[in-house]
Amino acid sequence: MSEFETVDLTNCDREPIHIPGSIQPHGCLLACDASLNTIVRHSANAPAMLRYGGDLARRPLDDVFGRETSDFLRSAIAGATDPARPALLTSLAAGPAGPVDIALHSFKSVGIIEIEPAPVQSRPPLEIARSLIARLRAVNDLDQLLALVPRLVRGAFGYDRVMVYRLGHDGAGQVVSEAKRTDLESFRGQWFPASDIPRQARLLYLRNTVRVIVDIDFERVPIIPQLDASGEPLDLSFAHLRAVSPIHCEYLRNMGVSASMSISIIVDGELWGLIACHHYSPRRLSMAQRVAGEILSDFVSLHLKSLQQRQSLGVALEARRTLANLLSARSQQTSVPELLRDNLSALAALVPCDGIGLVVDGEWHAAGITPPTDALPSLHRFLTGVADGRVFATHCLAERLPVAEAYAEQVSGLMAVPISQLPRDYLVFFRREIVQTINWGGNPEKTYESGPLGDRLTPRKSFEIWKQTVRLQSAPWTELERESAEALRSAMVEVALRHTEILAGERAKADTRQRMLNEELNHRVKNILAVIKSVVGHPATGRQTLEDYVGTLKGRIQALSIAHDQIVRGDGGGLLRGLIEAELLPYQGGKARISLEGPPAWLDSRALSVMALVLHEMATNATKYGALSVAEGALAVTWSLTEEGNCAILWEESGGPAVREPARRGFGSALINRSIPFDLGGRSDIAYPVAGVLARFEIPARHIANAEAPGVVAASSLAAGTHRPVLAAGLTILLVEDQMLIAMDAEAMLIDNGITDIITAASVADALRRIETTLPDVAMLDINLGDDTSAEVAKELTRRGIPFIFATGYNDRSALLPGFEAIPTVRKPYDWQEVRTALEEVLA
Repeated sequence: MSEFETVDLTNCDREPIHIPGSIQPHGCLLACDASLNTIVRHSANAPAMLRYGGDLARRPLDDVFGRETSDFLRSAIAGATDPARPALLTSLAAGPAGPVDIALHSFKSVGIIEIEPAPVQSRPPLEIARSLIARLRAVNDLDQLLALVPRLVRGAFGYDRVMVYRLGHDGAGQVVSEAKRTDLESFRGQWFPASDIPRQARLLYLRNTVRVIVDIDFERVPIIPQLDASGEPLDLSFAHLRAVSPIHCEYLRNMGVSASMSISIIVDGELWGLIACHHYSPRRLSMAQRVAGEILSDFVSLHLKSLQQRQSLGVALEARRTLANLLSARSQQTSVPELLRDNLSALAALVPCDGIGLVVDGEWHAAGITPPTDALPSLHRFLTGVADGRVFATHCLAERLPVAEAYAEQVSGLMAVPISQLPRDYLVFFRREIVQTINWGGNPEKTYESGPLGDRLTPRKSFEIWKQTVRLQSAPWTELERESAEALRSAMVEVALRHTEILAGERAKADTRQRMLNEELNHRVKNILAVIKSVVGHPATGRQTLEDYVGTLKGRIQALSIAHDQIVRGDGGGLLRGLIEAELLPYQGGKARISLEGPPAWLDSRALSVMALVLHEMATNATKYGALSVAEGALAVTWSLTEEGNCAILWEESGGPAVREPARRGFGSALINRSIPFDLGGRSDIAYPVAGVLARFEIPARHIANAEAPGVVAASSLAAGTHRPVLAAGLTILLVEDQMLIAMDAEAMLIDNGITDIITAASVADALRRIETTLPDVAMLDINLGDDTSAEVAKELTRRGIPFIFATGYNDRSALLPGFEAIPTVRKPYDWQEVRTALEEVLA
């Protein structure tokens, strides 16, 4: 732009504001050679302000300030290596001019001296900065920082309005916080177009972190001469006194503003935004106050970056926590897509959005505001072409997919997260068109003065222009939101890989189990056939009729079937005596004497299955080789509970053939000797005295319970139990469950059956707090809560006399809490009949 070209709205983005050829009149300027010896240019007001009686052009600097002061200035500028951080000298004696404040910097081989009259009294800049920083340092939240900054700046510098103005990725700006006089309308929340701060102005805000306009109606003071011998103007990029663009002045004048100050907020070398100060009468800041503003700029910039990083970490941790909660329910899901489909609302909370969609194998599932159904096929094809296995985001979908303009008011932005290796399955976050949700928030009756350049230079008109420039656009996706989406994508990949590993591991385990089952089945079938052969081959006595013999034979074979059935179906556990009787029943019809003696003892499913195998093997051996193989033989099985609560079982044979220790140990022997120690952590000892086999087995207490205690409530026994009255309406129930999805399932079950007053807690601490505020009528406690148990909650409920039941995902009694074995326990997943019966039992 030439010096003769008129500056207007069509070319303001090319205005050379760094070489205005003039300064503001509240100070004067001298431009010297690089050595600060000779004055080569000066502002027109310099002779009068410095009270120098002659022409300053080409005069030695010593003539103006004296040799001693000039040497001091030369020494100061030599230490100011960064023009953005000039050397500052306050209250310096300058001969007839009196005390002055001086800023010196060197740029493009020119030493520039800016001079202002020193105020009579000035608060030290470090004192101002320290008081501001002390208040801001304690702030640990980004929103709180942005809210506090304008209040502190207004209090420290006295401006009528102070705003924090944040710049977006496209250059548009928003007033995110504000402190003002009560009679002024608010600009908080308003957006303004990028053209309000042209590119070259942004560059100067990076160079001059504090910029002051003392009086918007100032009279420009020209630089003499305007051009040097080579025809170049003086570059004032780093000069505080630099004159201001007439367009910027008119913008402020139209708003009624008379003075302003801007403090730059710079993060990672980029202009994050401004602390913009407006005053409605002329206002001058001393150099000390401006220095305090510079220190504040540096601190706010660093602190804001620190809080952004902390916020980023917090969002990432919250995303991980949400994902962990979802993935903790992984065992309840059949696939990753199903996990996502059933938790769309929870996933939508990871990223601020207006709607969320999931497409898997061409099938869409959605929640919130999403594109119309008929637009989904073309959108899916678009995503397949652009995502390329990475997170894809756009805030202007219509720009990339023209047909999307038809539904831009509904959806203008999206972020797609691939959830499979193939380019077909995505989790998609949607955002509405931004102008649909933002309107001018100031006084609708407020009018602004329009200057010669037109009403374009008013806040309301700028806002309308911004709205025009962002049509078909959503709020942009921030880097933080993209990081959350990337964390989600990584987690989904990890889950998919883990799922594959689990499936492979389960297949390997299944193959091993199948081989073992085949071997065991083969062994057991041979044993059963041998027993049947022995039973069939046992001759009838002379006093037995054929019909009696056939009936006895049928009973023995039926008993074998019952014993085998207990092994297969012993999921819920059972009585030890019942198991022994079932295994020995086929042999009690003959002359062999069998005696059983012991207290009631209940075995959980694991112990029942193991002992069924051991007892069957012992009975089979006794039938083939031991006491039960002859009519004169006898078998005594006794059991007792030790002081530790273990169950000791003694198997003692007598009256049979002479016993010898087997020379060869096969599968059956290994089963007897190793299964109890290996599977239950107990003991198995077997001896072979000549009089008969003697075996002792010990089952640990965690697999044993008193058969007369209520214990774990089985669904079948509950269903067959006596009828109890329906739960009373208005019942308040405390539900303690650390898995979100399981808690939601339990809540839905209770609500469907008339219990609507539900207090849900996810941890022991949460449950205890809720009990303090609201006493429930009854409680349902998950036994295991992550790394903790609900024992403390159970103790507190017991102390207060509030009935409760337990819930567990385990099938045996080993998970029960010590001291609470008598409390009814239901199994997960929940069955309403089972839950209702347990609740009615404790309430009764």
